[in-house]
Amino acid sequence: MTAMSPARTEPDLSFLLDHTSHVLRTRMSAALAEIGLTARMHCVLVHALEEERTQIQLAEIGDMDKTTMVVTVDALEKAGLAERRPSAKDRRARIIAVTEKGAETAAESRRIVDRVHREALASLPEGDRLALLQGLKRLVEGDLAIPSDSPRSARRARQ
Repeated sequence: MTAMSPARTEPDLSFLLDHTSHVLRTRMSAALAEIGLTARMHCVLVHALEEERTQIQLAEIGDMDKTTMVVTVDALEKAGLAERRPSAKDRRARIIAVTEKGAETAAESRRIVDRVHREALASLPEGDRLALLQGLKRLVEGDLAIPSDSPRSARRARQ
């Protein structure tokens, strides 16, 4: 005898968000790979262009641990897209400076990211796109702004 699964009374929001996020990340990864970037490399380039930022600040923005950030910046340096330099504000600190080639690549990667986002939303009628984006923004700025502390780490999206 098998137990009956309880009837679902609410949509599985976790699955819907996890699945769409996972698929969007894979599409983004494939699109950025065409110009030799990862999503993390794109993130570092774009945010380093906005203002003088240290490696630690950029790691926080990109939600990267120290090791991942070092590997990412090493890859950017090897590609000639960025370099570590002393900060003009604090000589003890090191910033990530984007090279001219890096700035051109960042502009191209922004176009790619925008295209992937447009394509992802294209299957929705325009009004639904706006409603989805407004709703997600409200969640991110409101009730889902801060993750809960948990003794177990969150798992990867379901397949």
